[in-house]
This record gives sequence, structure tokens and C-alpha cells, in this order.
Amino acid sequence: MHPIVLAAAPAASSGRLVPAALAGIALIVVLITYLKVHPFLSLTLGSLLVGIVAGLPVADTIDAFTKGFGDTAAGVGALIAFGAMFGKLLADSGGADQIVDTIIGRTGRRFLPWAMALVGALIGLPMFFEIGLVLLVPVILLVARRAQMSVIAVGIPALAGLSAMHGLVPPHPGPLVAIDSLKADLGLTLALGIAVALPTIALSGPVFARFASRWVDVPAPELYVTDAGARDADDHAAVDAERRRRPSFPVTLFTVLLPVVLMLGKAVADITLDEGDRVRTVLDNLGTPLVALIIAVVVAMFTFGRGSGMDREGIASSLAGSLPPIAGPLLIVAAGGGFKQTLVDTGIGDLVADWVKDSDLSVLFLAWLVAVLIRLATGSATVATVTAAGILAPLATTLDSGETSLLVLAIGAGSLFFSHVNDAGFWLVKEYFGLSVGQNIRTWSLMETVISVCGLVFVLLLNLVV
Repeated sequence: MHPIVLAAAPAASSGRLVPAALAGIALIVVLITYLKVHPFLSLTLGSLLVGIVAGLPVADTIDAFTKGFGDTAAGVGALIAFGAMFGKLLADSGGADQIVDTIIGRTGRRFLPWAMALVGALIGLPMFFEIGLVLLVPVILLVARRAQMSVIAVGIPALAGLSAMHGLVPPHPGPLVAIDSLKADLGLTLALGIAVALPTIALSGPVFARFASRWVDVPAPELYVTDAGARDADDHAAVDAERRRRPSFPVTLFTVLLPVVLMLGKAVADITLDEGDRVRTVLDNLGTPLVALIIAVVVAMFTFGRGSGMDREGIASSLAGSLPPIAGPLLIVAAGGGFKQTLVDTGIGDLVADWVKDSDLSVLFLAWLVAVLIRLATGSATVATVTAAGILAPLATTLDSGETSLLVLAIGAGSLFFSHVNDAGFWLVKEYFGLSVGQNIRTWSLMETVISVCGLVFVLLLNLVV
């Protein structure tokens, strides 16, 4: 039997469960899409509606929501906070600029889209999508002007790297909450996520950009600088001085990859070494996500902070400034956990699990499809991920560790499907690149769709060997 105690919902009957789930999801969609209510409040109200329609007593509904909210905040809240601190130090120290300038400076025009995809992936690894986008846009526009290339040819590969990392690779909020909900192994999911993300970025970035830049051939808009040539000439000395204050490229790359290597080391040790082995014990401790991110932040305080000339006050200010922007995402993720627990306690999750077991549908395809539908309706990749993970959580108890990690990735891939007018990212890209709505759909929206479909394909292929 599943460990979920259905007795907690004595009034919920199977005939009311499907209408309850549909009513809750519909309310969330309407509140977010049409009434522009914050997703945190929308998920909270949707959870209450699910419990009431399913026949769960109001007190039990509130208990279920608060339990899920607290468990999720406890499970991923600190990870998101440490990830934000790390990303802020990377940005404030000039480390992100160092990565960009080093890679772009050593790349010819022919391979520039591939270099931009690499930049997007590296910047996207430790940073939230919106922060990474704000950092990358000036670089994309400057590189496009210098190389005299379409902003689409340069920008799409960078955005593909950024978006794929956001949807598929922890420690981003969506993958983290799915891992927590489905009880997946984080190290294994990280390794498989990178294995899925790399070919997905290649196809949705540089390869897709070759076609997209023909459909929409637009120069970089004159944002941030009005005369690139004059700026390059007049500010050359100032730029050189700024670069001398940045951490070096090897140090920056080492620091960015440190938490990834620690978590991957844990995954490899768990697979290859016997339990109780001293090396495995050490790697397990160092690779625990919380420990790995704490180590990364402490190291970054020296490599990024001291390495860029920050004093103690500057480092403290950077760390403190990283936390207010993540209040919204943290509440959304925690409320998604509350919504998930409400679905579990009413028995809706078990109902879906039983239906899938009796059908011929692939669990991975179903997970992707559920995330796609919620993404299209709400415009939020994070909401799509946490909601789909809650609906499919009971299925994870029947899967082995590898399949559970692939289930996380299938949901993550579905959460990126076809960004359109109800997604804030859609409007950010449109305005930054100076595109019309139609042009943005033919480039950004289709790129997101290619990421989603390719992600699913590679997840299904991995399922044949994992």
C-alpha cells in the first residue's frame, strides 16, 4: 500500500475527486491568467477549493495545506536562499562578466552561437532565470552589434542555455520542489538533468537559431548604449580596470562548478561504492545539497568577494541583497507544496496513479503532458512543475530511483512548453529584443517548445538504459 493515509479524508468520495481537482486547477488558472492574482494566493485558494469540493473538512484541508507548505519550505527553502546568495556574489563580483568575456573573446563568428549557448548554460546553472536574463541581455545586444549578426542568431542560443538549465537542473526552484515532492535522488537527478540539458540546448539553441534568424532577421536594438563604437573607444581603459578587479576565469569557473561537482560526486559514490565505505561517507556528506551549497557560498565569499576587491561590508551587502528578490518564488514554491499535499490527502493523487496503472500511457509522457497543460494555462514554469509533481507524487512510490529522477525531468521539460502572452518571460524577451508579438512567438515561443519536446525525447531515450 502507498504510505499516504486516505483515512484523513473520510468525506472524500471518488466521484468528487476529479471535479475537485479540475475546479482547483481552473481557479488557479483564472486567478493567475485573467485576474492577475499572485500565484502564492492563487495556489492557496485553489488548495482550499480542492479540499472543500472533495468533501474534506475545512480544518483538515487547512492542516493538509500548512503541512505541505511547511514541508516544502523546509525541504527546498534554504537551498533556494543559498543559491540566490551564490548567484548574487557571482553577479556583483563581475564573475559572470568574466565568463562571458572570456568565452566570447576566444570565439570566431562561425562558432559564436555555440559560445553564447555555453555562456547561457553556465550563467543559468547557479542563477534564477529572470536574474540570468537581465545579466545576459546587455551581452547579447553588444555581441550582436559587434559581430553584425541578427539578435536572434546570438540571443536564442543564450536563452536556450539559460531556460533549459532553469527547467531541468537543480538547484533551480522547479526541479528542487519536484525532487522534494517525488522523493527523487538529487545527485542522480542532477547528473541525468545535465545529460538531458546539453543535447537539448544544442538543438534548441544554435541549431534552431539558424532557422529562426532567417524567419526573423532583426538587428540588435539600441539599448544600454547608443554608440557602441564610441563607447568601446572612449571607455577602453575603464573596462580594462574593471576587468582587473574581477576574479579570474579559472577561479570563477571552479567556483561555479564546485556545488555541481560535490553533488555529482555523491551520486557517483552512491552508485559505485559500498555503503559504509569511508570515501562514500565523506562524499555523501559533502554532496548533500545543503552542505554543497553552503560550501559554495563560503568559497564564493573569498573567490568572488575578496577576489573582486570587496570588503566585509560589501560581501555582507551582496549576501543580504540576494534574499528579498526570492521572497516571491519561495512563497510560490511553498504554496505549491501545500497544493500538492491537499491533492494527496484528498486521494486525488492515488486516483490518478490508479488510472495511469490501468492505462497504456507512459508515466513519463503523462507527467510531461500534465506539466504542459498547466504551463499553457498559467504561464508559469514553476507553478506547472509543483502542481504536476503533486498530482503525480503517488506514482513515484512504484518507480525505482532512476525512473523517479526521469519523472522529475519529464515534468521539468513539460513546464517549459510554448511560452506565450501569459508568461512574464515572453514580454521580457519581446521588449529587450525589440520584437513584435508575432516575431516573438516565431522565435522565443518556438524555442521553448523545442526545449520541451527535445527534453521529453531525451528523457524517454534515457529511460531505455537507466
